[in-house]
Amino acid sequence: MFDKILIANRGEIALRVIRACREMGIRSVAVHSTADADAMHVRMADETICIGPAPGTDSYLSIPAIIAACEVTGAQAIHPGYGFLSENARFVQALEDHGLTFIGPSAEHIRTMGDKITAKETAANLGIPVVPGSTGGVGSVEEAKKIGADFGYPVIIKATAGGGGRGMKVAASEAEMESAFLTARAEGKAAFGNDEVYIEKYLQKPRHIEIQVFGDGQGGGVHLGERDCSLQRRHQKVFEEAPGPSISPEERARIGKICADAIAKMGYSGAGTIEFLYEDGEFYFIEMNTRLQVEHPVTEAIFGQDLVREQILVASGNKLSFSQDELEINGHAIEVRINAERLPNFSPSPGKITQYHAPGGLGVRMDSALYDGYKIPPYYDSLIGKLIVHGRDRTEALARLNRALGELIVDGVDTTVPLFHALLREKDVHTGDYNIHWLEKWLEAGGLED
Repeated sequence: MFDKILIANRGEIALRVIRACREMGIRSVAVHSTADADAMHVRMADETICIGPAPGTDSYLSIPAIIAACEVTGAQAIHPGYGFLSENARFVQALEDHGLTFIGPSAEHIRTMGDKITAKETAANLGIPVVPGSTGGVGSVEEAKKIGADFGYPVIIKATAGGGGRGMKVAASEAEMESAFLTARAEGKAAFGNDEVYIEKYLQKPRHIEIQVFGDGQGGGVHLGERDCSLQRRHQKVFEEAPGPSISPEERARIGKICADAIAKMGYSGAGTIEFLYEDGEFYFIEMNTRLQVEHPVTEAIFGQDLVREQILVASGNKLSFSQDELEINGHAIEVRINAERLPNFSPSPGKITQYHAPGGLGVRMDSALYDGYKIPPYYDSLIGKLIVHGRDRTEALARLNRALGELIVDGVDTTVPLFHALLREKDVHTGDYNIHWLEKWLEAGGLED
């Protein structure tokens, strides 16, 4: 077991890892930029070290700075959290070269699943159902039009190295293909330094379903059910729940086994999420995230498992501490992402927190790094907290979420809390009758103004 772990991240996820370390008797090291000198994760860790100026490229994304921090503090392992360097194969390889342990999968698995075309080919070879589309990169408008004609419109053009909704364009007809194809390539080049794209059939009303998987790199692999993340804005999730309201126990068992078997066959180590579009009873692979997800707490709530603790145990050479047979769903959980953003345009709203009060009570968890007087810096993601509720069933979870949102106080900046108050007044949200396009259509129709 490790004696000391460095957390290469900030905010609520850094706090989440620090807490797991403390419960396991492991010393934690918090790295921080100059802008985060007063951040809560810096206050909570056993040791702290500044790794650079405010911009993320000069601090949290600086591989030399993080490795130097490990050498100075004597940390043996690095937990990447999510975002920043969590899916950077070059970072993992650099750690291995310096005799340091990355708490996550191998550089090879990150590279394989980080390239969308290779990931899709790998998934298909492992028996995971995939979206119909091109078998590789598409190099010209003419080739793109032929694929569109073969599969039928609409189709979606995606940057091979894409993520977060960037480098994705829909072509509803051949007349739209050239513009969509060239725009997706240009966005991929600008955002990721890679203009290669591929094409898939565009599903009309799918849900976004992701399967939480875990492997120990020693032949062990399990799944921890699904999460429904269909309420999205610009491909960014805002509302996540488990189990999915549209998934039957039989479907869960079927797709879960496929994913768990694939993870075991890969020899994958650590937490991962296999993401699907789900429509008309069929699952279609879209990507795999080789890291812990922002929404992992809803899975923890219904299974009673600490996923960060399990990451640390597996990274230190242990086999999985639970088997598939031991994993049973208990109740229903929902997470909403609280961002410091000004509605209705969702523009960033950094500033000083003049008052903060976290909700409490049975089945309520607030993961946040906020405190009274904290100044939210303008340099990073606008996520400032995650409110997670757990109930005996979905109806109770929704009622508990409504109650907890009413207790939450974040003064001094604008937040997205009003969005969730408004969503909880919608019949479709209560019945679970929505897909990945529902939220954007609702916003366009003035949902926030009602």
